[in-house]
Amino acid sequence: MPWIRVAKDGRTFVEENTFRRFTPLGFNYDHDEKGALIEDYWETDWPRVEEDFKEMKDLGANVVRIHLQFAKFMDAPERPNEKALKQLGKLVKLAEKARLYLNVTGLGCYHKKDVPAWYDRLSEQDRWDCQVDFWGSVADVCGTSPAIFCYDLMNEPVVPGGKRKAGDWLGPPFGGKHFVQFITLDQDKRPRPEIAQKWITHLVRAIRAWDLRHMITVGLVDWSLDRPGLTSGFVPDKIAGDLDFLCVHIYPKAKKVDEALATLKGFAAVGKPVVIEETFPLRCSMDEFGRFFEQSEKHAAGWIGFYWGKTPAELRRSTTIGDAMMLQWLEFFAKRSRKGD
Repeated sequence: MPWIRVAKDGRTFVEENTFRRFTPLGFNYDHDEKGALIEDYWETDWPRVEEDFKEMKDLGANVVRIHLQFAKFMDAPERPNEKALKQLGKLVKLAEKARLYLNVTGLGCYHKKDVPAWYDRLSEQDRWDCQVDFWGSVADVCGTSPAIFCYDLMNEPVVPGGKRKAGDWLGPPFGGKHFVQFITLDQDKRPRPEIAQKWITHLVRAIRAWDLRHMITVGLVDWSLDRPGLTSGFVPDKIAGDLDFLCVHIYPKAKKVDEALATLKGFAAVGKPVVIEETFPLRCSMDEFGRFFEQSEKHAAGWIGFYWGKTPAELRRSTTIGDAMMLQWLEFFAKRSRKGD
């Protein structure tokens, strides 16, 4: 597999040796149809993982985003779980065999019940240092493989404005999972983007101690731009310095496609490649989503949607609204992936 890097234009990606353009197009393989996370079944049902990778490849994907839970990889401070790391190595080999690149997203705390109490009791600095241990261990496993597209430091990190309760590190649940996570509990008069940048630098240095080659990014909510109202503190133009490219999660809303495109344009203004790392016709019609996707090509260097283990043939036999939405998405994705051939 060719290694992937940022192109000289600073806006797109290329294969390192051939300099052919590489457009990330793929899926978040974040959980199965019942909500189980990959670490819940990748030891007991490995054939299912192999089958899902084949199905994603057949649909036209070239990138799969996996989400690794902190609790599954760290037994205690400075004590990584060797069994989980070995299984991650097995997944990397599968990706090489399937010729699918991995977006390795870390530090997940999606199931609150699985988050160890000792982790939530840590101070800001001690928690960051444990996150360094996590990423150092992961980079040690993944560093030599060309199948790694990137390391994504965390899914939807936020710097709070003000002070939060002790141990209250997670945002509110959505669909039974906590996708938003706070990187500090006390702003303490510090500029929020400054905290975000310091945290990014801390983790990037840990990865670079093991891996100088693979790209690094972070998965940002669409309300990260420096605008009035709700903001994550991860202002793109203030935190991009140590990152190879930016990721944004955009779910266009009905009758507000232009707003979603304006947000994307704001991320692209930083001058680095932008990957729409999460997108789906969750809040708009398929026609509106198609318009968003096509017009986003002006600013986006890649797109990653969702795949939860059901093929289009299986979805067609279902009668649920959720499966109907997923079928529409997968049919759109397959058509779009063929367009890029």
